[in-house]
Amino acid sequence: MSATITPVAAPPEPAPAAPRRGMWLVRTLAAAVSGLLLYASFPPRPLWWLALPGFALLGWALHGRRPRAGFGLGLVAGLGFLLPLLSWTGEEVGPVPWIALTIAEAVFVGFVGMGVAGTSKLPAWPVWAAGLWIVGEGARARFPFEGFSWGKIAFGQADGVFLSLAALGGTPLVGFAVALCGFGLYEAVRQALAYRRTKRLPRAGAVAAALAVVVPLIASLATRPLLDDSAEDGTATAALIQGNVPRLGLDFNDQRRAVLDNHARRTEQLADEVAAGTKPGPDFVVWPENSSDLDPYRNADARAVIDRAVRKIGVPVAIGAVLTPEKGPLRNTLIQWDPRRGPVDTYDKRHIQPFGEYMPMRDVARVFSKDVDRVRRDFGPGEKVGVFDMAGTRVGLVTCYEAAFDDAVRDTVLHGGQVIAVPSNNATFGRSEMTYQQLAMSRVRAAEHGRAVLVPVTSGVSAVIRPDGTVVQQTGMFVPDALVAKVPLRSSLTPATRLGIGPEVFLGLLGAAGVVGAVVRRVRVRRGAQGA
Repeated sequence: MSATITPVAAPPEPAPAAPRRGMWLVRTLAAAVSGLLLYASFPPRPLWWLALPGFALLGWALHGRRPRAGFGLGLVAGLGFLLPLLSWTGEEVGPVPWIALTIAEAVFVGFVGMGVAGTSKLPAWPVWAAGLWIVGEGARARFPFEGFSWGKIAFGQADGVFLSLAALGGTPLVGFAVALCGFGLYEAVRQALAYRRTKRLPRAGAVAAALAVVVPLIASLATRPLLDDSAEDGTATAALIQGNVPRLGLDFNDQRRAVLDNHARRTEQLADEVAAGTKPGPDFVVWPENSSDLDPYRNADARAVIDRAVRKIGVPVAIGAVLTPEKGPLRNTLIQWDPRRGPVDTYDKRHIQPFGEYMPMRDVARVFSKDVDRVRRDFGPGEKVGVFDMAGTRVGLVTCYEAAFDDAVRDTVLHGGQVIAVPSNNATFGRSEMTYQQLAMSRVRAAEHGRAVLVPVTSGVSAVIRPDGTVVQQTGMFVPDALVAKVPLRSSLTPATRLGIGPEVFLGLLGAAGVVGAVVRRVRVRRGAQGA
């Protein structure tokens, strides 16, 4: 007698628990707060450490989410971060251009959020997530219209423990370390909470979380000796002139002669102070960008004013001027003016500002703001790297907006710059945070390349920065002033200067590897489900 065995169907797997009602709102709020914490970590606030809980909170919002949800959460975080950070862009032209720029930049953060969400289930996910953040920053720095580098996490770390990493791997390594440490903090908390529930601690996950937090901190301490501000090639005494402007806003250029007179007058006053023995005599002087918006090659009166001031101070002066050739684009130019020979060398700004110095897609831009027509004639970019030999000191030149671009600053050092000058004009942006954000950039560049950095600004804040990133002198805003300081001259190259784009490429590949790993994992899971 045989028994018939009837197969019994396996009980159906329980349906996944429905997400708690309102959890999507909590995660969205967390993403927004994470962006606000990133913003608050930037100058003028010395709260650089807020970036760490900012990334930790962003990690919580994104962890385990689907890529589509990750994009939305990343976009929200980007808006929370960049909307207040870039508010100065609407200082004189209203909110529409500011909001349009913010949304365009936040989209990049959205794509980063998509990638972080997709890789968050991989082992050691904070590494891949931090690499993806650098991919996002690199993309923003290049696209569109040659990119917009404002808001790199490294630029908020001038007072932080991670600054020394700039000398090793530039701004990408600083940003990677901050993001890795922040994401690692969240992962450490997640592991601790899991242990509290289950009394089991996965060793690999715990080790990865600990390393993500500890390694960036140890690396920052280990690279402290790279912040060397010794005078390898002796010293030079530099003077920075802040002449001030007659009024704030876009219309300050309407009194171009008054701006020129202010800078010439303050230079002549410095010459009197030197003669009286109250100020040391400079070896060279640097004026700000736009200190002469009257073309001295075409305007004899402007040339005479500059020549008189330079002759009185008696040393070479770098003049920020706008050149207006009869044909072709305008030029944002720095002119080396010799007290005996007059203009002897020039540098044309290479990274010019879209929608500020030239107007791409003018008809489309006019829909957002009628102020586009203030730019009646576009500026054109220069081609050569700017290094002036000023009384024996080789001064690398980076004009204002260019300080945000890694290649622009590095080029001046590779071409022999012993000190870097960043002549700037922030008068258009009033008393906003913009000038402090830009000053922080120059501090990071000083540490990155081991060079003293001179920042003369039309309306402030002008500053003298040591090669280790510390500010030794600075002015107030919207006051005429002159800074005179002895600065170390250096010719050695930091690892960051030598490596150039290398660290950014390597860290970006880490992020890309994480995405590939997430895709492979997802394919395997699907195949496994189909096989089952």
